[in-house]
Amino acid sequence: MKVMIVVTHLLGTGHLSRALTLGRAFQAAGDRVQIVSGGFPAPQLATSDIDLLQLPALRSDGVNFTQLLTPGGALADERYYHQRQSALCQALQHLQPDLLITELYPFGRRSLRHEFRALLQAAKALPKPPKILASIRDILAPPSKPEKAVKADAVIAEFYDAVLVHSDPKATRLELSWPVSDMLAAKLHYTGFVAPAAAGPHPAAEGSGEILVSAGGGSVGDEIYQTALQAARLMPDTPWRLLVGGSDAKARIEKLSQTPSPAKMEPARPDFRQMLTHVAASVSMCGYNTALDLLQAETPAVLIPFDAGKEVEQSLRAQSLTPLAGFEALRTAELTPERLIAAVAKARCAPRRSADQFQFDGARRAVEIAHDLAKAQV
Repeated sequence: MKVMIVVTHLLGTGHLSRALTLGRAFQAAGDRVQIVSGGFPAPQLATSDIDLLQLPALRSDGVNFTQLLTPGGALADERYYHQRQSALCQALQHLQPDLLITELYPFGRRSLRHEFRALLQAAKALPKPPKILASIRDILAPPSKPEKAVKADAVIAEFYDAVLVHSDPKATRLELSWPVSDMLAAKLHYTGFVAPAAAGPHPAAEGSGEILVSAGGGSVGDEIYQTALQAARLMPDTPWRLLVGGSDAKARIEKLSQTPSPAKMEPARPDFRQMLTHVAASVSMCGYNTALDLLQAETPAVLIPFDAGKEVEQSLRAQSLTPLAGFEALRTAELTPERLIAAVAKARCAPRRSADQFQFDGARRAVEIAHDLAKAQV
């Protein structure tokens, strides 16, 4: 079976990371996979083992997802959007997939709705139209207006055969963050959490005994890094390490270095997941992939959900995790070095939780669901 997964990450890299995990699961099942990425390249993510097509890249202007920027920092214009749309539709025509998966859309990425709609219409017009699926994480950004959910429902009803929800319904149901109509409920398939296999120990035990501070792969988290640098000064006997994300990581590190601190700083690392096995505690945001990494590694963790602008997704996820042993949460507005240190100490003192209570094979289950749907061609 030929599978095309279309994803555009605009701030962090979690959407692309999840799409890659899903793509590898299809490959393991013997399918031919192409991932079409419309976000900025993410060198910290391994992609050499999969067919990745890069569209003319876009990123958000901070948390303003309605204003998208090109690699040069210019506001994307109609010509740039047309280049993306043409490349996307050409890729579809070339591959002629049996299965088309759009990541997040139509529940998000409304600023890219024209290129997605062009893709969906082109897919329906193929001699053998593919099954069309949406792929969404456990918690979405709730619609700011009821009509946004209504419009998403209309797109689902017109084009989509199913919606893959990458969550365990016993843990988090879509209704927590999104209104689920009867029509939508009939198309939902819960897969379990989509995570790569547990990373296991680091071959060099990197991170042993450290407080490891991260903020995903995007250019966000400066408040967390600044607070951590100050906290490290107050804990001279405990090593702190900051992993700084974003394509501008080196420049950000240079700027952060102006704050005196014994903490180490370096760009985000591909072995981050292995390091989590050894660290004394993690300090991070609460994106989907990071939360699963922490659950798999059983790491004591302080969660500082990304809550800039009107973002609530990570806060909802943190609320669902803090009842578990070894998780503490702080809001950005209450973040101080002293509170961070206290939260780290509390997380470290908690009983060690076990990863065995969670299901992380959502990618494999998503492949099974997709194959069953493909076999049911009318």
